[in-house]
Amino acid sequence: MAGRRTPRDGEEPLTVDVAHDSPVFVISVAAQLSGLHAQTLRSYDRIGLVSPGRSAGGGRRYSQRDIALLREVQRLSQEEGVNLAGVKRIIELEQMVDELSGRLEEATAELDAVRAAAAQATAAVHRSYRRDLVPVDRRQAVVRWRPADDG
Repeated sequence: MAGRRTPRDGEEPLTVDVAHDSPVFVISVAAQLSGLHAQTLRSYDRIGLVSPGRSAGGGRRYSQRDIALLREVQRLSQEEGVNLAGVKRIIELEQMVDELSGRLEEATAELDAVRAAAAQATAAVHRSYRRDLVPVDRRQAVVRWRPADDG
């Protein structure tokens, strides 16, 4: 095949570090990697189970995440007996859980930052107190009583 070269003895195979979400696999490769037929992948795309990216020419391009999702769809439908509508709902709910977990982590980090800032501000206020002034509770002050002059 033109443009392809197999590694020679002692050579490392060529590897490319691709982001998990990068749409790089054409449908035939995605079908092979997922163990499904290309027509099945098209069907899953039509019903919204897996939505691959598109090339400039409009061809489907699948990411590693899409391949993993295709395998999960196959597992749920074949091994667990879940119909495609159920699989779609499971996937939607898992995506919602992932999104909410991310938002919870962000909110927790923000809350921790606010608590740390409040602790610093409180410490700064306490350091600014004048030590030569002492608050007095007037309800417990000592009062000298003198009898009234009747005279």
